[in-house]
Amino acid sequence: MIKTFTQDDLVRYIYKETTTEENSEIEQAMLFDDALAKDYAELSSVVLALDGAQVAPAQNSVDAILSYSKSYHLHSA
Repeated sequence: MIKTFTQDDLVRYIYKETTTEENSEIEQAMLFDDALAKDYAELSSVVLALDGAQVAPAQNSVDAILSYSKSYHLHSA
């Protein structure tokens, strides 16, 4: 039986959320389906870019939050 894989399946595969059987099926399908293999390559590069994205807030955002919080005289209980 030929199974059609979607981008959702590829994303699950990339994030290791697929079963061993699904892994085998997806890998086999990519050998024979150039479009699927291309989609996998593109999605993989997106994941790498996301993993390398900046995860810290900009300093001006931190300064604005601190300034805002200092404007209130909060007392601890």
